[in-house]
Order: sequence, then structure tokens, then C-alpha cells
Amino acid sequence: MKFRPCIDIHNGKVKQLVGGSLRDEGNQAKENFVSERSAVEFAKLYQRDRLTGGHIILLNAVDSEYFDETKRQAIEALNAYPGGMQIGGGINDENALQWIQEGATHVIVTSFVFKDGKINYKNLKKLVDTVGKEHIVLDLSCRKKGGQYYVVTDRWQKFTEETVTIELLEKLSAYCDEFLIHGVDVEGTGSGMEEELIKIIAGFATIKITYAGGIASLQNIEKFKILSQGKIDYTIGSALDLFGGELSYEEVKKM
Repeated sequence: MKFRPCIDIHNGKVKQLVGGSLRDEGNQAKENFVSERSAVEFAKLYQRDRLTGGHIILLNAVDSEYFDETKRQAIEALNAYPGGMQIGGGINDENALQWIQEGATHVIVTSFVFKDGKINYKNLKKLVDTVGKEHIVLDLSCRKKGGQYYVVTDRWQKFTEETVTIELLEKLSAYCDEFLIHGVDVEGTGSGMEEELIKIIAGFATIKITYAGGIASLQNIEKFKILSQGKIDYTIGSALDLFGGELSYEEVKKM
């Protein structure tokens, strides 16, 4: 179990958002924090502290007026810390290799793989053929509906028909190196973790998983360790003092 850092970029700025609030229309989202520091500065900080396996996420749609600036920030961050971070947001078989060449260790993919609410194995295989499964992280970020956790796509706005289960993880692990799973309903809210979701994914041990959502204190981290049986990595955003929260980045880094 280790801490994985993050850099979320929206409208050309490093931000922390309330996950379920993101809307492509009008580039809108409820903001917890907007940084005056560039993505490069955060990347250099993580490099200095030897934190690996973190993720950079582009939170604008490709047709957004802000996408080019968001993409520029992401490229500069990867160039500043080559081989140190993963990249996600609008990844497909046509641009995945470019991101690896820019310095990303992995591409993080959801929407290209989950098309029309289902797993598109043709697209998944294209991705594997392009960069290799060792460079792929499948993002199974999810929202709860009817007592189950459904994978959501398109910056967490659309529900798929796929639920997060051990069976799904086993099936998809043949095509990727890791999973990234946000508990979207608690992402950026500071309202606590998706404990049920953590218990579900802790039952899977084939490849690495990183969980995000609702971790807001050192006590939460200790509880997460118990719930996850120490097998899952975690990331923290809005709760960190780096992003306007009260949880000490230095303390988390030490843990």
C-alpha cells in the first residue's frame, strides 16, 4: 500500500473538483480548489519526493476551448518528470503512443474501452497492440446505483452497464497493468470513503489497484489499510494541504 500523487487539470489550471459535478457543457464543475501553481511545479515536487505511479488527468473534452491549454500543461508536467507519472483523459489508440513518448509510464483509459455502455474489446485490443498491456491502466471509476457500483465514462457523466465486481476485474486484467478506481460520488467531497467498494476490490489480487475518493485524514488512511488489507494503493486530492485541505502532504508522504 502506498500513496500515489495526482495532478488534475481543468480549463488549463490544476484543480480539485467535486467529482460528480463535472459537465462538458460550458466547461462547468464545482471547484474545491484552483491552484496558482502550474502542473510542472507539482510534477517537480513529486519527482523531488520520489513519489511514483501518480496520475495526471485532463478534465476537458477534446472539443473544449480549453483543451489545448490543458493538454499543454499535461505534456509539460510529463516532460518535467519523465517515467514518473501516468496520464488519462481522452486516451485512444491514435494518441496513446504519443503520451508514452512524452514521458508517461501508462495511459489511463475509460471511455475508449467502454462504448455504448459495454466493453468494446476491439478498441481494447487496439490499445494493447499500440502500447502494450504493460503501459495500460483501466479506469473503472464508478457511481452507486441500485446497490451496485457501475463504471461511469465521459468524465464520470455516463453510466455503463458494467458493474465493478471481482469477475470484471479478472476479465479485464488480461489487457492492462493496473486499475484506477475513483469512488465518484465521494470524490472531492471529504465525506468519507466508499467502504463497500474498497472491500469489493480488496478481494482481487492479480494486478495493482489504486483507489481514490473520500480519504481526508490520517485516521482514514489507517482505516483504509484495514479495509483494503494493505493491498491497494491510494490517492488523495482535495483533502491535502497542497490543494487547500487540512491533511498534511508531508505527513502523508512519510506514511
